[in-house]
Amino acid sequence: MIRFENVSKIYQDNAVVLSNISFEIKEGEFVSIVGKSGAGKTTLLRLILGLENPTSGEVYFKGMNVKDMDSLQLQEVRRKIGGIFQDYRLLSAKTVYENVAYVMQVEGKENREIDEEVPKVLEVIGIKDKINNFPSELSGGEQQRLAIARALVNHPEIIIADEPTGNLDPYNSYEVVSLLRKIHQTGRTVILSTHDREVINKLGQRVITLENGRIIRDEAEGKFII
Repeated sequence: MIRFENVSKIYQDNAVVLSNISFEIKEGEFVSIVGKSGAGKTTLLRLILGLENPTSGEVYFKGMNVKDMDSLQLQEVRRKIGGIFQDYRLLSAKTVYENVAYVMQVEGKENREIDEEVPKVLEVIGIKDKINNFPSELSGGEQQRLAIARALVNHPEIIIADEPTGNLDPYNSYEVVSLLRKIHQTGRTVILSTHDREVINKLGQRVITLENGRIIRDEAEGKFII
């Protein structure tokens, strides 16, 4: 589904963020990308999303080179990906319902479909009882659940979670990881970027370890070892 071939990323100040990395993520996999701050995790995710191009090497999405895609093709790729981030990226002036509905509205979905889908996904995520609350009225764990609901509502094939537990306590971190496991069990591909050792060691899934922009370990049932 996603393939990197000898990918390097060097910025204008000659900072080498990724250096000649190659790997493949197959459909339906749960893959964690780990490494210390500055290891290149976020840049790797941006390359998958087509938000940046590699300095050298190739990034493929379903067999097509991402840098050869036009804007419409890139938009179509991004529609297949749901993003979950450390800072939640919620709309503070909108309710829980409106936050999720807005994502569907941007995609041009009809009101009838929105009215059906939003309560469903909120129930699955476990915050349907907060449907009329604003983000400021939610706990950190509930805000992250709302972010997950927004990522899921348009039925993406891939979920990319970039440090989703970074602002959460251990209990809420466990809840978020449990939700990611459930999402994976529905057949979706999940790519988790994190430096949370406990999260990784509990998952028992594939782990790709980055260090100074290089892959130093790629294990089917990996641990957080740096």
